[in-house]
Amino acid sequence: MMRVLHVGCGDQPLPSWIGVEGKVAIKETRIDIDAECQPDIVASMTDLGDIGEFDVVYNCHALEHLYPHEVPKALSEFHRVLAKNGHAFVIVPDLEDVKVADEVLYTTNGYEVTALDMIYGKRDLIQASPHMAHHCGFTASLLTDALQNAGFNHAQAHRAGNYNLMGVGKKE
Repeated sequence: MMRVLHVGCGDQPLPSWIGVEGKVAIKETRIDIDAECQPDIVASMTDLGDIGEFDVVYNCHALEHLYPHEVPKALSEFHRVLAKNGHAFVIVPDLEDVKVADEVLYTTNGYEVTALDMIYGKRDLIQASPHMAHHCGFTASLLTDALQNAGFNHAQAHRAGNYNLMGVGKKE
């Protein structure tokens, strides 16, 4: 059974590629700072506490909500809770080619997303949920460096299209 820690889960399910389309049994532990998301654990990703070891840490569009000085702490926490040979998958907005503007860049889950939303967070959601504001941003090289500095081996970030970066790091 693959133990997956879904950090910053919100109300989103794990993607189907984790567990290879259902071929691997998964035990998901959901963690979020917002109790309304009904996670298994309400906590900040900068302090995961004594929650055991996991084979995979999955973090999708949550790391950018931290301040720059908090990112190393969160990534170190991801590394700490991983079992040997475990992997972290981190998805963040790709700001490499984003120009400050209010034009729609893409639509996802019924939301139109502009460059300003990518930089600052989805503006119409922030008033109701202030923790949804973006406080930092990433390019592929910045995310790769952050993963490496947190102790991940074979860390690398790839541009994944639709203005997403996928960072992958392994704990050896």
